[in-house]
Amino acid sequence: MSVPPTGRQLTVSDGAGTTAVVTEVGAGLRAFEANGVAYTETWPETERPPRGCGALLAPWPNRVRAGRWAWQGAEQQLALTEPAAGNAIHGLLRHVCWVVDQHDDDAVTLTASVMPQPGWPQPVRVSVRYGVGAGGLTVAISAENLGTADVPFGVGSHPYLRVGSTPVRECTLELGATTAVPLVDQLPAGEPRPLAAEERTIALRDARLDDCFGGARPVDGDDLVRHRLTSADGGVELWADPAFGWVQVFTPDDLGGHGPAVAVEPMTCPPDALNSGEGLVVLAPGERWSARWGLRPLG
Repeated sequence: MSVPPTGRQLTVSDGAGTTAVVTEVGAGLRAFEANGVAYTETWPETERPPRGCGALLAPWPNRVRAGRWAWQGAEQQLALTEPAAGNAIHGLLRHVCWVVDQHDDDAVTLTASVMPQPGWPQPVRVSVRYGVGAGGLTVAISAENLGTADVPFGVGSHPYLRVGSTPVRECTLELGATTAVPLVDQLPAGEPRPLAAEERTIALRDARLDDCFGGARPVDGDDLVRHRLTSADGGVELWADPAFGWVQVFTPDDLGGHGPAVAVEPMTCPPDALNSGEGLVVLAPGERWSARWGLRPLG
C-alpha cells in the first residue's frame, strides 16, 4: 500500500458542514471549507504541497540569511533549504512525520520535536491543535523547551486563502498590519515604514506581492489581529492572537498547477529574526509558550 507524500490525511468536521484536512507530514492544513465553500487552496494528496501550501513553520518562519546565525556566543549554520537564494527557510518541521496525539471528530492534535542538529542548539517540542466549529477553524500552537539552556523560537503558518471559486484577482485583501518591512531578496533591508490607511486595503487584480508587513495588532478594543480576504461573493477572515505581529503576503501567478491564490501567513517574527532578534520568543528550560490563529467565513 502506497503512502501519500504528506502521510495520513486527518479529517475533522463539526458535523454541520465545516471541515478541515490536516496532513501527518508537516502538520499542514491541506483544506478548509464551510458549507461547501473552500476558503483555503488545496492540492492532490498524491503530491507534495506546492510553494509551502498550508505548512506550519517552526522553530522559525520565513528565511535565515545564508542559514547563519549566532546563539549564546556559538556560531550556527543551518542547511540551505532555499538553495537558489542560499538561505534556510521555514524551519525544520515541514517534512517531518508528526505524532498524532489525539484525533476526535472535530479536532486533531499533532506533536513533533526539533532535536539538536547542525544549526540548532536545543530541543524544542511543538504541538498544534486544529479544531473546527460553527465559528470556523482554530489553530492552537504551543512550544516547549526540552533542553538545558535557553532557546529562541518563532512560528508561522502558510495558508493560501480563497473565497470559493471566485478568482483571487477579483478579491480585496484588508490587512491588520500597520507597517511595511522593506525587503531585498526577501530579507529585511532597513527600518519598517508606516502603512497609510489606504495601503492596508489591497485590490489583488494587479497586485504582485511577496511582501512582509508588521505592526499587526488589535484595533478598536478588539483582542485579536484581523486580516480579511473579501469578494462580491463573501470572504474569509484570518484572525490571530497579538503574538502574530507580522504577516507575509504572497501572490503567485500559479500554485503548482492548481491555480492562483494568495498566501496570508501569520508569523510571530519577521524574516531573519534569528539574526535580528526581532519578535523572537526566548524559552528557558522547561518553559512553554502558546498562541492561536484561525479562519472565519464571512457573509
